[in-house]
Amino acid sequence: MPTVLPVPIHPAVLLWARQESGYPVERVAERLQVKPERIAEWEQGLRPPTLRQVEALAHFYHRPLSVFFQPKPPITPALAAEYRRLPGVVAGQESPELRLALRKMSARRETMVQLLVELGEATPAFDLVAHLAEPPATVAARLRSALAVSLETQFAWANEWQAWAAWRAAVERLGVLVFQFPKVPLAEARGLSLLRSLLPVAAVNSKEMPEPRSFTLIHEVVHLMLAGGNEEVPAARETRSGDAWAGVERFAEETASHTLVPEAALTEAVSGGGFPRNGWDIGDMRSLARRFRISPLAMATRLRASGYFDWAFYLEWKRGWETYVAKLSPKAGGFAHPITQTLGRAGRPFTQVVLEALAANRITAVNAARYLDLKFEHFGKLKEALESRPGSGGGDE
Repeated sequence: MPTVLPVPIHPAVLLWARQESGYPVERVAERLQVKPERIAEWEQGLRPPTLRQVEALAHFYHRPLSVFFQPKPPITPALAAEYRRLPGVVAGQESPELRLALRKMSARRETMVQLLVELGEATPAFDLVAHLAEPPATVAARLRSALAVSLETQFAWANEWQAWAAWRAAVERLGVLVFQFPKVPLAEARGLSLLRSLLPVAAVNSKEMPEPRSFTLIHEVVHLMLAGGNEEVPAARETRSGDAWAGVERFAEETASHTLVPEAALTEAVSGGGFPRNGWDIGDMRSLARRFRISPLAMATRLRASGYFDWAFYLEWKRGWETYVAKLSPKAGGFAHPITQTLGRAGRPFTQVVLEALAANRITAVNAARYLDLKFEHFGKLKEALESRPGSGGGDE
């Protein structure tokens, strides 16, 4: 059969495709059900793969088949030239799952910029800035004002999903694309941001529970503000020591916690609720956090920032919380409808622009389906979902 015949593929292209995708030889060999030595032979030019094997590589690496027939590897910018430094992640050594997520989100952002030009619409600019010399509470007040979410609105949210949807919509109104990325372990990245002045990206891991999603999102927005104030650069150019970078992370954490829980509101909630009832145990923290629709850990971060307890108590409480969470039975993941997945991962602004470009005949239905990773048969229901109020349908992933 034609598919079992060897095809002339430049070995350098095969090596580039694997390394750019972040896969070790052994994992590729396991996926294609061949010995690791065979992958090495392909990449060294000792023997060519068959067409069927090249197709399998293209599918596994999430690359167009045409890439493998180029005479030399394409020149692509380093992923770490876009995203912010992430704790524990070495630039250029990201997991295959994180690398794929970064590629998809970067491509989605570029598509958004191009479609806005095609439609003759202005590209939103995110203009909020922050400086490390400022008190986190001052930056938080500025961010909260820009988000335009009142405490009355916040306290009226029925559940954490409504809170997440509302904070996401507020951030998107600032000119930030909010994406979710799947399949990346939470231990590697709970959130990340692409540091661009026009249409920057704040992204949240879809494995994250609803309560901490809002904190993670606002945390990433603070990093975007720091980049706007020339206090932060992409991971590829970040040279601060571990301790210095830990200070940046603490600033972002405290600012995010002050944004979600302003000082006056916290004081009133603590005194009015008679906290701490039991020495700030998990029950106390959960009860207080529930009022603001944030996670108990985010509330502990907030209380420490305002001096309700010191670092030693906070670290001890955090260890206890992590032990408590580890003992919880994991919830079984439910089936997410394709429309829910699209809106969750790509967000409403991006989805809306793709549909507008399709309606204006600027792109084809095939391109629209590819941009949204959604079959065209679902587009009618997708339009209906866009017209509904964000968060009215519960979870989004």
